[in-house]
Amino acid sequence: MQSTHERKAISSSRDDGDLEEAKLLRDDTQGKPRSSHDNGPPAPGGGISSTGLKVLALLAVQNCSKNLIMRYAVQDKPDFLYSAAVIGSEATKLTLSTLYILLVDKGSISSILHFLRLDWWNAVLLTVPAAVYNLQQTLEYVALSNLDAAVFSVLVQSKLLCTALFAVVLMGMKLRKAQVISLVLLTTGVMLANIKTAAPPAGGMLTERELAMDSATGIAATLGISLASGFAAVYTEKVIKSQKAGPIDRSKYSLAYMQVQLAGMSLLVMGAWALAKDHQVIMERGLWHNVDGAAMLAILNSATGGLIVAGVLKFADSVLKGYATAVSVMLTGTLSMFFFGTSLTSTYLIGMVNVIMSVVLYNAKGLEENMF
Repeated sequence: MQSTHERKAISSSRDDGDLEEAKLLRDDTQGKPRSSHDNGPPAPGGGISSTGLKVLALLAVQNCSKNLIMRYAVQDKPDFLYSAAVIGSEATKLTLSTLYILLVDKGSISSILHFLRLDWWNAVLLTVPAAVYNLQQTLEYVALSNLDAAVFSVLVQSKLLCTALFAVVLMGMKLRKAQVISLVLLTTGVMLANIKTAAPPAGGMLTERELAMDSATGIAATLGISLASGFAAVYTEKVIKSQKAGPIDRSKYSLAYMQVQLAGMSLLVMGAWALAKDHQVIMERGLWHNVDGAAMLAILNSATGGLIVAGVLKFADSVLKGYATAVSVMLTGTLSMFFFGTSLTSTYLIGMVNVIMSVVLYNAKGLEENMF
């Protein structure tokens, strides 16, 4: 079987918390707590260390900024290809990771090719999660073009429920009682956050029926994101556990090599999809037609933010990521109100509190003995 180091490298090298749920599932199913070294020196009294606090802030700000910037880029539903945005993001990751290997690791193009040649089978296995992740990125643009960033940030947490359900069905994972309660809270919170109590403003550009259709499209896309995230996380975990030791020692290669591998597979999959789906549009108008400054900012933020987060995940255990998610939801709701004039209803606020409590409860450790 693969070493623990190798498993961590694979499962945490996917960005933005979308596939690193696999790491969370592995910790739960195997009962192997992460060492205190992973979160930096322990703080006095057993609290979060200074390193942990910095990582928490980074994870929260990155996730919040991604939602807000992407909402800003697509709120008016600009006419550009979402496949181009995903390709741009993955190409940026590939370029930056390659530059890191060349300039920081002092590696070479031949060392990258050597790594890819030795680890070709793992690249093949990554085809499925790469395709699912590309779908997830595309759906993010669809969702945020139809939903406020505040509502999206709450609804997308339903990926925790989907991940748990896939883990139970596909891997036979047994949920703790505290986790079951957290999933009930999550479902309730998501439903409350989506309740519309205010009528659309009179004289607005869209009719009530059009707003309802946009909302339904956004909700469907967000649920698709949750399903994709949950499936990809559990699939990756299942593949990792079923693999035998390969011909490559990953401890000799930095995370940048694995980012090159992942970005390369994503580009191949998304490139094929773009040619199949958008071939006519690309031939007539080009791949980057109508990709304006806001869209480019969203692409760069998604790419660079994902790489930075992947680089610090070794300092973040499941509890810290849970807190970061909770902070991100609160930040997104608050800043969306200031930047976009989003009206936050009382039912939304109650739903947000439910979701935050569910995320923290699901990832908390040592509650079983105290609660039951």
